Amino acid sequence: MDTVSAIRNRILQLCAQHDLSINQLATLSGLPPSSVKNILYGKSQNPKILTIKLICDGLGMTLGAFFSAPEFDRLEQELK
Repeated sequence: MDTVSAIRNRILQLCAQHDLSINQLATLSGLPPSSVKNILYGKSQNPKILTIKLICDGLGMTLGAFFSAPEFDRLEQELK
């Protein structure tokens, strides 16, 4: 799994945990729904850390908590 896929999976996991739609998450995060959808549907191949931070703020969590998930521990090295 690559980093962008892990971020996508984590956002979807958090939406399910909080029973939120993508649009609801975007509203809570102060982001346009298109920004969140671009990450989730693969249009954004390099999501900005600020965008992820805004998502975390909307969910009332820290960046550390966002990235403290098994999928990030299992990431393969990006440089080859």
